[in-house]
Amino acid sequence: MKKQYLLLIPSLVTLAANAQDTTGVAMKKTVDPAVTTVVSEPAATGKFTFSGYMDTYYFGNFNNPKSQSNLGLNGEGVGNARAFDQRAGQFGIGLIQAKAVYSADKVDAVMDLTFGPYSDLGNYGNFVGPLGAGSTALAIKQAYITLKATPKLSFTAGQFGTHIGYEVIDAPVNYNYSLSNLFNNGPFYHIGLKGQYSFSDRVYLMLGVVNNVDNLFDNNKKKGLIGQFFVSPVSGWNVYLNAIVSNEASKDANGVAADDANYSLFDLTTTYQITSRFFLGLNAAKGSQKGDYQGYGGPATTRSWSGVALYGNYTFTDKFGFGARYEVFDNKDGARALTDAAGNGATVNSLTLTGNITAADGHVLLKPELRIDSYSGDKFEKNDGSLTKSQTTLGMAAIFKF
Repeated sequence: MKKQYLLLIPSLVTLAANAQDTTGVAMKKTVDPAVTTVVSEPAATGKFTFSGYMDTYYFGNFNNPKSQSNLGLNGEGVGNARAFDQRAGQFGIGLIQAKAVYSADKVDAVMDLTFGPYSDLGNYGNFVGPLGAGSTALAIKQAYITLKATPKLSFTAGQFGTHIGYEVIDAPVNYNYSLSNLFNNGPFYHIGLKGQYSFSDRVYLMLGVVNNVDNLFDNNKKKGLIGQFFVSPVSGWNVYLNAIVSNEASKDANGVAADDANYSLFDLTTTYQITSRFFLGLNAAKGSQKGDYQGYGGPATTRSWSGVALYGNYTFTDKFGFGARYEVFDNKDGARALTDAAGNGATVNSLTLTGNITAADGHVLLKPELRIDSYSGDKFEKNDGSLTKSQTTLGMAAIFKF
């Protein structure tokens, strides 16, 4: 379950660096009868890049909820019907990113820092750092080193975004602004070690060991296993088979000993660039859980959840495109926190329609968006406090990227 925390960080230090070229030294070699000058190749140098983005938005809610929340209700508390765009009928800011990357023949290093409300939600497991709650660790989205042992084999260590799922935290990368329930109920990131071997430019295998799901520190002595198999059958078609198997228990719960708890998630993500203008994507996942999940309790027997989302977008011009996402998420077992207002397991159908307008030489993205969510039971509140099964939001996000 994603927990929201408040991040108070006084300032952002601006990163700046320049990669430097090494000039080769000319060497002379005497050959009778002429003199030939042989110039050595320049020493290989790395490349440094600095990038980032920020986003702001306004979304109205046709239910006009009294709480000004898009989250709905979950038992006696606030629900989690949205990952990030949680507030209704008000302007908001999402996330500010500052990302530095150094890339060379033998090594890559990534330092990815984020700040703002979406950062608090996305990096929530870093809330408690070595010096206590609210430390600067909350700003770390990614921080890892990749060692390229051979042209085919590499090893990555540190904190890195999850391999599971279709969508990512970064707003400029996703076609839709509002994030799916599959995203919200899957891992965000991991801390550990993974290795990747490329059999060819169309096939690779990744295997790794991580502390757990979405946490700066390991909450138990168990380690999670992650894996990804990638294949590109034809040009433009990519297929990813993803998995994580772990024990996320912090304590005994519901008669299940912590050592006997388990958590797993298997995921299929595939994309196909059908034409230069038309793009299709699919994400399907199935997970299960038994026992405690990071101190929040859990079922006495194995319970599962699943979902599937279909994506399609069409580029009309280099300035405008339109995309749609249809998703079904099944949590009837109540294994995840996505429930109806009474706290019972639920199924939700969601339709999201998003325009993509590019401006300012590609530095600004405008995303007008309509989203409709329909639950199997009452979930959302109206202005008079009564409940309803569905919710419709309409608004727009503005994203600046560099």
